[in-house]
Amino acid sequence: MSNSININVTVNGEAVSRNVAPRETLADFLRGSLELTGTHMGCEMGVCGACLVLLDGRVVHSCLMFAAQASGSEVETIEGLTERAAIADIQEAFHQRNALQCGFCTPGMLMTAHALLSQPGVPTRDEIRDALSGNYCRCTGYESIVDAIETVARNRAAPAGSKNVVAEVGA
Repeated sequence: MSNSININVTVNGEAVSRNVAPRETLADFLRGSLELTGTHMGCEMGVCGACLVLLDGRVVHSCLMFAAQASGSEVETIEGLTERAAIADIQEAFHQRNALQCGFCTPGMLMTAHALLSQPGVPTRDEIRDALSGNYCRCTGYESIVDAIETVARNRAAPAGSKNVVAEVGA
C-alpha cells in the first residue's frame, strides 16, 4: 500500500501490526482490516455512539479517530468484552429489561455501560443518563436501558449471596 503508515496496536488483547492509509478511521480499520463488525458506523460524525470502543480504557468515537492515532494503544471492542464475558451481566440485564430492539446502537450502549460500571460506586439514574448522552437510540426511549444498567450496578454492589434486585429497579 503506497502512502501508508505502519501501526502497532493491541486489539482485544491481541497484538496487531498493519499498514493503514493515513486518513483511515479507527472504525474502518476495525471493521475492514480486522473484521470486527460489532463496531457500527452510524453518523460518522461522533454523534450517535454506534462506533464506541475503549482506547486505553477510555470510551472514544472510533469514527472520529484515525487508526494511526491508536498506534501504541490498547483498543477493546464489543467482541473483546463479549469474548471474556466482561459484560455478560449487562447483556443479560439488557435482555431482561428489553433494552435492545433493533440492536444497532446496542454495542455502543454496552461499551458505555461497561465503562460506567467499571468506575467505583453505584451510579444514580441521572449519572447513567449522563453517561449515555453520547449514545443515540431510536427504538427504546432509554428508560429500559437505564433500568438495565441500574440493575447491574445494584447487583454488582450487593453483598455476595444477597437477592437479585431486578424487580426493584426504577423505584
